[in-house]
Order: sequence, then C-alpha cells, then structure tokens
Amino acid sequence: MKDYSPEQLRNVAIVGHGSSGKTSLTAAMLFEAGVTSRLTKVDKGNTITDYDPEEIERKISINSTPCFVEWKDHKINIIDTPGYSSFLWDTRAGLRAVDSALLIVCGVAGVEVGTEKVWEMLEELKLPRIIAINKLDRENSSFNRAVEQIQQFFGRQAIPVQIPIGEEKNFSGVVDLLQQKAYIFEKDESGQFKESEIPAELQAEVQKRYTQLVETVAESDEQLMEKYFEQGELSRDELVQGLRKSVFQHQLFPIYAVSALANIGAQLVMDGLVDYLPSPLDKGKIKARINGQEGELDLSLEGPLAALVFKTLSDPYTGRITLMRIFAGKVSSDATVYNPNKETEEKLGGLFFLQGKEQIPAGQAKAGDIVATAKLKATLTGDTLCAKGTNIEFEPIKFPEPSISFAIEPKTRADEDKISQATHRITEEDPTIRIERDPETNQLLISGNGELHVRIVTEKLKKRYNVDVELKPPKIPYRETIKGRSDVQGKYKKQTGGRGQYGDVKIKMEPLPRGKDFEFEDKIFGGAIPKNYIPSIEKGIQEARKKGVLAGYPVVDFKVILYDGSYHEVDSSDIAFKIAASMAFKKAMKEARPTILEPIMNVEIYTPEAYMGDIMGALNSRRGKVQGMEQKGNMRILRAQVPMSEMLDFEPTLTSITGGRGSFLMEFSHYEEVPAQIQQKIIAEAVKEGRIKPEEE
Repeated sequence: MKDYSPEQLRNVAIVGHGSSGKTSLTAAMLFEAGVTSRLTKVDKGNTITDYDPEEIERKISINSTPCFVEWKDHKINIIDTPGYSSFLWDTRAGLRAVDSALLIVCGVAGVEVGTEKVWEMLEELKLPRIIAINKLDRENSSFNRAVEQIQQFFGRQAIPVQIPIGEEKNFSGVVDLLQQKAYIFEKDESGQFKESEIPAELQAEVQKRYTQLVETVAESDEQLMEKYFEQGELSRDELVQGLRKSVFQHQLFPIYAVSALANIGAQLVMDGLVDYLPSPLDKGKIKARINGQEGELDLSLEGPLAALVFKTLSDPYTGRITLMRIFAGKVSSDATVYNPNKETEEKLGGLFFLQGKEQIPAGQAKAGDIVATAKLKATLTGDTLCAKGTNIEFEPIKFPEPSISFAIEPKTRADEDKISQATHRITEEDPTIRIERDPETNQLLISGNGELHVRIVTEKLKKRYNVDVELKPPKIPYRETIKGRSDVQGKYKKQTGGRGQYGDVKIKMEPLPRGKDFEFEDKIFGGAIPKNYIPSIEKGIQEARKKGVLAGYPVVDFKVILYDGSYHEVDSSDIAFKIAASMAFKKAMKEARPTILEPIMNVEIYTPEAYMGDIMGALNSRRGKVQGMEQKGNMRILRAQVPMSEMLDFEPTLTSITGGRGSFLMEFSHYEEVPAQIQQKIIAEAVKEGRIKPEEE
C-alpha cells in the first residue's frame, strides 16, 4: 500500500439511524475502490464491516468497525458505526477517532431518532459532515421530503449539492449542481456511470436548487457575499472553495443523493469525502493534558507520539486488539510506548490496518492515521499511548451508565467455572457492560444499555466463549423493619443427659430513623447475665436479623436493649445465649408491627417535550413521584423517584412512548415502606420461593 501523508488522509465515521444503510453504502464504496470484487450485502451476511455472528444474524451493526479505501490519491479511513440506541456508546467512541462524518438519512423514513442522536454527538464534538439521502430507489422514497425534514430538524445550512434523476424504482442517476452535469448509472449494480445532458424536465429544479446553493455559500463568507451582491454570480472555483471552507467550519452540510444497494452515487460521495472534508492537519490543535497541565497538542509528524485508544476487540486468534487514532508523531511496529493512564510501558505487538476483521500489516503509522496493535497488557478503551519520556493524556471517552439489569444464571457447573474469564473479556471489549455479584441477593447481575444490548452479550458468551446462561429479572433487595415497640423474653433450655444448655434473655426492641441500620445497648445490672456472654447475645441478634419474619429479608433500622435475663452456672454457654437471643429477636419482631421496605430510585428521563404527558402518566402508574424538570437543548429532563420494582420493565415502555427518542438514568436513593397490598404479594412470593414457611408469615 502507498505511503500517505497526513494531507492525503480523510478519517470519516459513517453515522445515522439503525437500518438507514450505513453498512450498505460502506460496502458500495469498498466495491468501487476495488477492495471487494463484488458488491457485498447485509442481507447475504457477507459485508466486510458487519462480520460479527450476531450482526450477520440480526442484520444490524452492533460494533463500530474500521475499514479503508484508496480513492483519488487519498486514503479514506472509514468507521462504520451502529445506529441503534443500545450501541450508540460505540459510535461516540468511534467519533473521537475521526475528523468528520458522513450522515446517512433514509429516503423513505427521513429523520429518525438515531439521526437526531448522532447529530447531537456531531454538534458536541464540532465535526464537519456531509449528508447522503439513501434508499432513493425504494417505494415511497422522496428526496425533497427528506431534504425538508433535514432542514426542519438541523437548519437551512443543510443544502443539496445534487438532485436525483427519477424517483423510486426509476431513480437512475443524479445531477451535480456544482458541476452542472448529469450522471446516469447502469442498472446492474456495477456502479458504472456516464455523463449526460441534464434532463429537460429537471432544468427548472436544477436552476432553483443551484441558486439556493450559491446564495447559501455566499452568505457563509463575507468576501463571497460582497462579490455575489456586486456581480450576481460566483465562479465555479469560488463556489467549490467557499463550500469547502464552510464545511470545514461546520457552517454548511452538503446533501448527496444515493442508493447503496443499487450502487448509485457511491463514487460521487467518495469524491465529496475527499473534496469537502478536512484532513487531520486541517483540524488544527487538540486539547490534552501535557505533564499534568491543561494544554493543546499540535497535530503533526514532528512531535512525540500521542494516540487515543478508541476501541478494544477480543480476537479468538490474535487475542486483545487495540485500535488507536494517532494524533501526533509516528510509531513503528516494535515500539515500546507509555500509557500515562495506567502509568506503565507497553510493547506493541505489531501494527496493522483493519479492513473489517482482516489485518493488513503496517511497518509504521503516522500522525492522522488509524491503526491497530495486539497483545497490550494493561491498555483499555479511552487510554492514551504516548512516547516514552513524555506524559500526554487525552480526555477520556465518556460512556453512559447502564440503564437495565438482569440476573444471569449459568446453566451448568461447567458454565459457572468458565464465566469469570469470559465476562472479563466481554467487559474489556464493551466498557458499558457491568457484570458483578450483588452481595445482598448473591445474584450475578449483568447491566447494559437496553434489553437488546444485554441479550447480545449473553449470545456472545454462548457462541464465543461456550458459556450458556439464563437471563432472569434481578431480585429486589427488600428490607424489613419495625414500626412499634416490644418487650419479650427468649429462653433456651435443653437437657440431654450430662451437661445441658441454658440461656435466658429479656430484650426491648424499638424502631430507629430510616438509614440508621442497627444499635445494641447492654443494660444488664447486678450480673443477671455474665459480661462474657453479652457479645454472643449481640451476635445471635446480628445473625437472626439477616432473615426477617415477614418475607425473609434482612431487618434494618431497629434498636435492641438487653435489660435482663438469667444464667446457669454449669449449663450456660455462648451458643445457648446466641440461640436465646435469636428466639427473642423473632418474638420481638412479630410484636413490634413489622413491615417491608423497598428501594426507591432516583430516575432521570430524557425526552422530547411532546411525550412529557404520557411519560408522567406512566410514572404515576408505577407509583413514581415527579421531583422536577428542566430543558436541555431540544430535550426535557424529567426527574422522579420511583420504586425499583416498578422500573424493571420501564425501558420498553419508554421506547414505545417516545418511538425510541427517550432515554433514562437510574441510581439508588433510599428505602420506603411498601404499601400493604403489595406487601401481601411479596410475602406470598417469599412463601412460594421457600424463603419463609407459611406459618412464619
């Protein structure tokens, strides 16, 4: 492969809503650039960038996957990203490695929720972008309708530079407004096209769109505006240069017309990526911490190595693969580099460019390029790698908190033995997945960004690591407490011939404020119980409180006062007093008006304003209490407190209400008493599970 300078590189993420055709357009570009000998297709499961078994089976992108094409004496590094909300964390990580984006909008569906979400990311990262309206050969597709929606959502700065020739099944080519040329494509997926006269029926539309384009470009630059007012026109070179400058400054967003599956327009889109999107050097400086101080790094070949790790893969043959974007300097395949995040040196296990899963060896990599290495020991996604002797750190990649949890149960003992290593590998690849054991319920919990996300991870466990698990709803960590006071005696007396057992305690029990857990007070006077038995009495209560009398849940927020009792010179023992204390605890609980507490969660819901009423209704039906709301950009943030038990299936409800536009975060707040009618259900479930016996209710 040719050695490309930073000026000849383009780093582009292909983004958009799920199923808008990102992978299909990537496949068309790879075919046109000669990387593949035929046009690969998602439906056939043979595309370069959707190679994971789960992606092939589900026909959606789950991972951000790099590939590259050589086009017009340039190298275009492409990252084909997921579009479904559960996997947008990987899209966000991929965007940290690029300088620009190609946004795909479906010509049938128009602007969808994923389109909005990735646009927000592009705005936040200030990435230049061009837009391709795809699937224009489909029934009910409309270029003009899609343009109107794009401009309605994202502003008039999104401006067509092409218009389609023909509609739906008659879509056969495009008119390039800048060049004032028509291109007709063959109908055989070959991607071959020929220049043609602009069809007569499109002349008026072409003139109207061309005038809009010239005016929009002129408005973005003061000098061009003056010339346009004076002369009434701009030269083609002025128009091209003005558009390029405006795209760099993310003031304008050119719109292209394509059909990825019919292979209409892929070459012209690649021309646009080269002509209008920035090289790595055009980005200027990037923020970084240098020797512990906030600063800026020059993107150049001359400086010391500085690279950001934006993805980690687990390959069955190579092991851990680390993908990085080099922002400064250069690196050779056998170099030793420094990871300031882990404060350790790493020896590179070779360098290679990824074409999907294919590894193409690279002797060295330079500033601006995207490259992979293998077998790093400590480095994970979001870490910086820099030259030894330097200390450069890029801002870590922010990942969303998990929004949903399930319990996972290994199906066999063999699965249980293998699960630890397999889950470690999974979490290395996917920083948004959490797999940890709940110390209270003893369940192994898997948490992710949605049910689909979690199910795909369990499929990976099965197919890749041969670990079979069942998904179950997590157990709610209920608590028991008391609302009243009690005064009881617990006496344990056992005579079995020879030495017996004797312990006798009298205790009072009273409630404590919520969150105070447990207090034990010794008020024994006059030696009614010898001091050496007191710790055993407290221990007996501590052990007994692990299982309450209503539903077998731990007991909290109560105080025990030991005030009297008796002992036997020969038969008393630590174990006898421990048992007596446990008996007293159970009696005291039953007489002190026991009740069940449930965990209450702080919930933040992000939603467009149109759905606020329905969401508040859904929260009310789940015993939620709205705490407040605020505006953030186009979204409303609704804050509420909701019982955990009511939030287990909230994700599909929110998706249904908002059409996938809503998302939520959740964290524990406090415990509250469960309403009486729900307590009865919890107790019945505890009996069913064998947590308590029916007579213990």
